[in-house]
Amino acid sequence: MNAHEIDYRVFGEEMQYVEIELDPQEGVVAESGSFMMMDADVKMNTILGDGSNQEKGLLGKIFSAGKRILTGENLFMTVFTNNGFGKKRVSFASPYPGKIIPIDLTEFGGKFICQKDAFLCAAKGVSIGIEFSKKLGRGLFGGEGFIMQKMEGDGLGFIHAGGTMAKKVLQPGEVLKVDTGCIVGFTKDVDYDVEFVGGIKNSIFGGEGLFFAKLQGPGTVYIQSLPFSRLAGRVLSMAPSNGGSKGEGSILGGIGDLIDGDNRF
Repeated sequence: MNAHEIDYRVFGEEMQYVEIELDPQEGVVAESGSFMMMDADVKMNTILGDGSNQEKGLLGKIFSAGKRILTGENLFMTVFTNNGFGKKRVSFASPYPGKIIPIDLTEFGGKFICQKDAFLCAAKGVSIGIEFSKKLGRGLFGGEGFIMQKMEGDGLGFIHAGGTMAKKVLQPGEVLKVDTGCIVGFTKDVDYDVEFVGGIKNSIFGGEGLFFAKLQGPGTVYIQSLPFSRLAGRVLSMAPSNGGSKGEGSILGGIGDLIDGDNRF
């Protein structure tokens, strides 16, 4: 194997974290900001690119790092390596409520495509790159734009899905229609396109947008019930413009806040 062969355990329910067990000199690469905790002999090192064996020289590292900017990610990634004796552990946490999904790339033909903010961490040697959409409609209306992330190699990677995760195995020619924001990722043979919702009433009053994501098998698809954009939208919609509370759930509303002492002058 080109990628390091790591062991792992996932802990928690709503706010999960994954604990990676490293043998001596084994490493794991992660997005900046996902680190939670580690044993004393694990060394953290910030690098350009993803640390995979596909990077050749300084120019290769710069090119790999530059591609990450297109996905909205940090220019740098962080590698955690066990420099001690015996097994050591390092843990990475979910960015918001949801599920951590292990992806064994050897089971999916060495490649997995995911939304831009789904990647959490992977065994060192797995290449973290970008996947360009070749279809105009998908790029403009697919919810993920023209660029998605991809993991390539023969090791383990970990992605995060918001809310509850659904795994669908599509047979050849089988079609699944999904809200464009609910896609977490899919295998390389899945055909991803968009489809117009149709109907004036559906388009204007349906509240589900103008387009579905159309996923056609064969392949495996991961779907999330709570995209971060939807979560953020709900939080923002409940934030009052004056900085106070809406008093939701109470008949008294703002008067109830006065009684509870929530309003501050």
